[in-house]
Amino acid sequence: MSSRDGQSRTRRRGAEASYDEASRDRYRVRSSRPGGSGSGGSDNGLAVTRRVFLALMGVVAARLAWLQVVQAGELSSKARNQTTNVVALHAKRGTIYDRNGNALAMSVECRTVYANPKEVSDPSGVADLLVASLGGEKSAYMDLLTQDTTFVYLYLKADADPADELASALAEAELTGVYFLEDVKRTYPYGTVGAQVIGYVNSEGKALSGLELYYDDILTGTDGQMVMECGLDGTPVAGGAADVTEAQDGTDLVIGLDVDLQDVCEQVITEAVGTYSAGSGSVMVTDPRTGEIRAACSTPLPDFSNITDNASLNLKPVSSSYEPGSVFKVVTTSIGLDAGLFTPDTVYTVPPRVLVGDDYVSDVSGRDYTMDMSVTEMMVQSSNAALAQLEQDVIGAQTFSEGVERFGIGQLTGIDFPGETAGIVRSLDEYDGATAGSMAFGQALSIPAVQVVRAFGTVANGGVPVTPHFLVYRGDEEASWPAGERVISERAAAEEISMMRAVMQEGSGAPAQVEGYDFAGKTGTGEQASEEGGYQKGSYVASLCGFANADSPEALVYVALNHTPYLSSSSTSQPFKEIAQQAMSILGVSPAAAGAAGTDQTQS
Repeated sequence: MSSRDGQSRTRRRGAEASYDEASRDRYRVRSSRPGGSGSGGSDNGLAVTRRVFLALMGVVAARLAWLQVVQAGELSSKARNQTTNVVALHAKRGTIYDRNGNALAMSVECRTVYANPKEVSDPSGVADLLVASLGGEKSAYMDLLTQDTTFVYLYLKADADPADELASALAEAELTGVYFLEDVKRTYPYGTVGAQVIGYVNSEGKALSGLELYYDDILTGTDGQMVMECGLDGTPVAGGAADVTEAQDGTDLVIGLDVDLQDVCEQVITEAVGTYSAGSGSVMVTDPRTGEIRAACSTPLPDFSNITDNASLNLKPVSSSYEPGSVFKVVTTSIGLDAGLFTPDTVYTVPPRVLVGDDYVSDVSGRDYTMDMSVTEMMVQSSNAALAQLEQDVIGAQTFSEGVERFGIGQLTGIDFPGETAGIVRSLDEYDGATAGSMAFGQALSIPAVQVVRAFGTVANGGVPVTPHFLVYRGDEEASWPAGERVISERAAAEEISMMRAVMQEGSGAPAQVEGYDFAGKTGTGEQASEEGGYQKGSYVASLCGFANADSPEALVYVALNHTPYLSSSSTSQPFKEIAQQAMSILGVSPAAAGAAGTDQTQS
């Protein structure tokens, strides 16, 4: 037996002993009275006890009869004259942080102000204080305060300080009928920086765009409620019951965005659109090793004063497709390298024009003579004729189509952002005589920029693709973004990088080279389809995508100007350089080892 059991039983025994002793003592007292006997005293005590019990039962029965018969109507009337008010208790939405712990979107405490107009004895005085603390028009408040009702909202989600100021002023003036409800509202500490990515929540707490919408089920908590017992006029009953179901707050998110770099990208691309007469511009910066997105934006940028402008909420690198142009040559040559069909040093004789379908393809440079080119030289010169010939005479349509599919071209990347488009890419059985030859240099297909970013990231990552993504942590849980299946061999990736490095050192990417860093990249000038058929004259998507340092990439930068009259080498290279320079500094990418860094050479 445990000590606890022993103590418990000892306590029970002690209580029983005390009871028995008391009974015997009372018996002795009764027995010692003159003329009394033990049995007669006991019978008298029991009779008294019975009489008291019967009297109490009679009182209770009489009270029940009174309530049920005499006061039944009155109590029923009182019950009918009572009601309840249900007040929502809003859950706090989860905070969105950038990679450095900066709050990009957060919910803060505020006050919702409401009134019972039947309790407001001085509507004018109350309205004056509302205007003084919260702003607005007195006439609007007067309309609310004089309604024939017991509940009106006066101000939704007022900042805490002015609301507290109003409460003090009302108390000091002894004005009644105005009440305050604890509430929360969404704020964006960095204003519109990153607004396309983050998205926004309206005044009713509904997520409408961006990550706010994509991760709405995680960020959103569960609202609670308070049910208050009130009189028929809506006034809370003093001491009345209040049934409270507490709100459950949402989950915080950490994303890979760097708000400082995001700000730089938005400023640079906005200026570049004006400088180079472009219709719009786009930027995406990632870590090619993991796929984490450090910055992403496109113009026009959102303005919270006109947040319903859908164009400004459209993150074009994800949701808009275009013909990529020569950046796609990285995919074409990677396919051939992986298949072992050539090396960077393999030389071919390239005529000035190559027949693709029913049309001839020539170089933007205007070359009008035949020349011998290595595959590296084809990339440095960005020769359309050479890539068309390479696909048609060496790679072949089937190998090319299979490679395009492995790279995920024309397929959703799985980026965690609403509205991703897959683009338009023909399958092998849909090819005509011009399809493969045109696709080889980035025409005859339409894809979003995020697919170009993933393809370049695959090369940078040694041939293994990763999913471009924003989410890093969900609460305390690290998000899982597993790598995909290998697309090209590590050897092919290294050979492709060597050619891309040459583009940035000797070719069309040289104006974008950042001193001290070893960039590998490729420019692109894609013609844009015309609504009347064919292509628009003098309207291009000029783009440049590159990563550094080439041997061990830590940052990948993509910049594009849409509908610009300028070629990439004379337009996109400048904003790319500005963004890349800032990215190296902000992200802490160390300069390349001596002798590996690129040089500043210019070639169109």
